[in-house]
Amino acid sequence: MTLNELAATIQSRKTADPESSWTAKLLSQGVEKCAEKFGEESIEAIIEAVKGDRERLTSEAADVLYHLLVMLSACDVDLADVLDVLAKRQGTSGLVEKANR
Repeated sequence: MTLNELAATIQSRKTADPESSWTAKLLSQGVEKCAEKFGEESIEAIIEAVKGDRERLTSEAADVLYHLLVMLSACDVDLADVLDVLAKRQGTSGLVEKANR
């Protein structure tokens, strides 16, 4: 499954029954809950990275990506828009890009 496919699935869950879909349940609880879950998963990924547990980090990274996409959906931000920003940054030094912000 690609990130685009996952984003489309998440988008389709916006109108699903929160009793039958974890994604719909998260989205029904609003941006704050979606952001909270993204933060929790990010911290868990950081912990596994520091511990050096590659298998757990891989699992937590998948959770981070999923919850990022849920949060973006809750904020009506399309993955395509995020990818456009990354494409525009491609070929630019990270140091230069940060200095231009």
